[in-house]
Amino acid sequence: MSLRGTNALPEASIVCRKIQEVLGIRDKYISLSLQAPKDDPRNDDSWEVYPTPPDPVWYKDKNQPSISTSGSTSTFPEGSSQQTSKPRKAGQNVGADFDVSHFYPLPDIDTHFQFQLDQNGVYQVYRYGEASESHEPIVHVPTLREYFKDKDKIMDYSSYGPCKTYAFRQLEILDSKFNLHKMQHNYQEFADTKKVPHRDFYNVRKVDTHVHHSSCMNQKHLLRFMKSKMKKSPDEIVLNKGGVDLTLADVFKQMNLTSYDLSIDTLDMHAHSDSFHRFDRFNLKYNPIGNSMLREVFLKTDNYIKGRYLAEVTREVISDLESSKYQMVEWRLSIYGKSLDEWDKLAAWVVDNKLVSPNVRWLIQIPRLYFQWKQKNVIDNFEQMVINVFQPLFEVTGDPKSHPKLHIFLQKVVGFDTVDDESKPERRLYRKYPVAKDWNDEQDPPYGYWIYYLYANIASLNNWRKLRGFTLFALRPHCGEAGDPEHLAAATLCCYAINHGIILRKVPFFQYIFYLDQVGIAMSPLSNNALFLTYERNPFPKYFSRGLNVSLSTDDPLQISFTKEPLMEEYSVAAQIYKFSNVDMCELAENSVLQSGFEYALKRHWLGQIFHKWGVEGNDVNKTNVPQLRKSHREKTLEYERDSIAYAAEQNLLWGVDATGTLTSSSVLNTIPHAASLATRRLGSNSTLEMGRIDHDGHEPRRRRGDQLLRSPANTITSSGAHSQASDAGSSMFPGVINERARRQSIRQGSGSEKSSDTGSAGLSRSFVRDREEIGIDGAVPEVPGEENSD
Repeated sequence: MSLRGTNALPEASIVCRKIQEVLGIRDKYISLSLQAPKDDPRNDDSWEVYPTPPDPVWYKDKNQPSISTSGSTSTFPEGSSQQTSKPRKAGQNVGADFDVSHFYPLPDIDTHFQFQLDQNGVYQVYRYGEASESHEPIVHVPTLREYFKDKDKIMDYSSYGPCKTYAFRQLEILDSKFNLHKMQHNYQEFADTKKVPHRDFYNVRKVDTHVHHSSCMNQKHLLRFMKSKMKKSPDEIVLNKGGVDLTLADVFKQMNLTSYDLSIDTLDMHAHSDSFHRFDRFNLKYNPIGNSMLREVFLKTDNYIKGRYLAEVTREVISDLESSKYQMVEWRLSIYGKSLDEWDKLAAWVVDNKLVSPNVRWLIQIPRLYFQWKQKNVIDNFEQMVINVFQPLFEVTGDPKSHPKLHIFLQKVVGFDTVDDESKPERRLYRKYPVAKDWNDEQDPPYGYWIYYLYANIASLNNWRKLRGFTLFALRPHCGEAGDPEHLAAATLCCYAINHGIILRKVPFFQYIFYLDQVGIAMSPLSNNALFLTYERNPFPKYFSRGLNVSLSTDDPLQISFTKEPLMEEYSVAAQIYKFSNVDMCELAENSVLQSGFEYALKRHWLGQIFHKWGVEGNDVNKTNVPQLRKSHREKTLEYERDSIAYAAEQNLLWGVDATGTLTSSSVLNTIPHAASLATRRLGSNSTLEMGRIDHDGHEPRRRRGDQLLRSPANTITSSGAHSQASDAGSSMFPGVINERARRQSIRQGSGSEKSSDTGSAGLSRSFVRDREEIGIDGAVPEVPGEENSD
């Protein structure tokens, strides 16, 4: 029995099984750690958002609905007794509507569970009495060995030749499909957005999903603030150096400067061309005038004046955000892991200065600076750093009264980040990585080691906080900005979303995985342009056209931006350079809201009541300004890719393929009818995955005679029986590959091909088959001699 023409499908089937396995492993890790938004109590209908966001100011009817703290909407007639006080006007008196007493009485101590650090350096939560008896924690976090085995497995898959080829081709097809969609529907999309009242790009909600708080202002803003302080408070003691108190005037006197001398050029905080591929120089740009004392005074939360100057400039930035109304931020604050009291100091800085706003949420970034603290004898081993970072979090979860301000602050914290220069080489000192308490070398642990200990402790912490009804945290680290692609493997396993991700362009397998699972990627092309990758080479527009879940963010406005609205600057440059339309910009804005950790109650107001449903069903065009045509395209392409992989993966059983991808002795032809029926059941004869024309409501009209080539081949079921169904289903998934039966049926039609361009019994015209064969794909049937003259 000849198997010619069938040897490509088993190989691709193996590839699809590997893809499914990676997605399954990722789902296991994310589900175990409760990082998905649906797991977070802050997204429940009963959760109270405090302070209450301002009510909408424009509605057609007089009885405008207000945003309920429980996430629904309620209508209060004008003059209702429930409106007890006049709300704070956005942009004015930041923090005036925040009262710490609102959170009292604090929850009681948990008498059912206790935590304990295990031998691997991971905090485990046990029921009382079980920590010393059964040693059964409430959640079984993967061990360090299991984690590295899983990471090595998906790294092997990412370097497997057929996996790379398949992923690359599918990504190119996705790119082509989007370009075709825009050529077909660009004018209709633009017409649809014109019909939406009130809404445009400027007044759709946008979230800056990746920005470091210490550089959240632009240079002009910081310069104005510094000059103001020099004029109004020159004699205020701001620093203690070597046991000597220094006033602000003394600090500037040591540099031979006055307030009049200060300028943007004097500050020298902008990342110019001299910072390209020089992360060390970029970090030095955080020092105004190149002086670390000024950074200590103006840009630190823990200093002699307890971060008062930074709090004041932060309130000014929050005021600007609230005045713009439609821009939100997720600022990063640093916890270094040097001591146990860092959390209490940081929480006190936020709560005491009332840095709380409906426009702001916080993430905690962990700088990977273990080697510095080790060299300075601040810590003895890596486990001590883990203790300093996570022990206060477990303590406040068990007893909120032990750290009351930390408990309040954590209600506004949505996730964790880890930052440092990814381009630094990582030397492997150990054949098998030791546990945290045994890592006492001065060399920094590799990126994947950091990610594991962050993930493992967050997973244990989230499961306990879920039981207590407290807020949960997602792991959203810097990843793929530079360095080893192995960082992407760690992120694929453990992280809900990432920042940057430009290295994905070099690893199509991981890029395809990120697309299939819609992993959020907060990208900053202007920041990358200053550090690692010029703007025109940035893969951001490719990611967007292929359908990856990307958003725009500013990263470091202090070093990058020139304007008062850094996020709008980022969007503006991207629109000009990448030729984005208004629809593209609105789609990016929607992605940023979906990636963010803001409560569902706010997202419902920003995106619509059922925004969490995928595709056309969850899209409220009056809120997002994204037409249904665009959402329909995204929905159908993603469903088609997922269904194609699921169908091809099942062919392992149908084609009799062993674990190495070798065909067994089972009859291939005998399995074809079953394959056809499976395709019919999975996709349906009139599947919604067909990529043809779509009307403005997101529905497909009845297909005309000339539309066959727009139809997805996998859904083309002809009247010649099950055999042609299966052969066509196989060839559609792997273009250019047809089996022997399809070839013979195509040749038999002979002269009939001149009279009609309709597809033959195998669903393919002879010219279509010949064009595909010229591509030279492995496994294609060689051209029959003399066929080129048969027409």
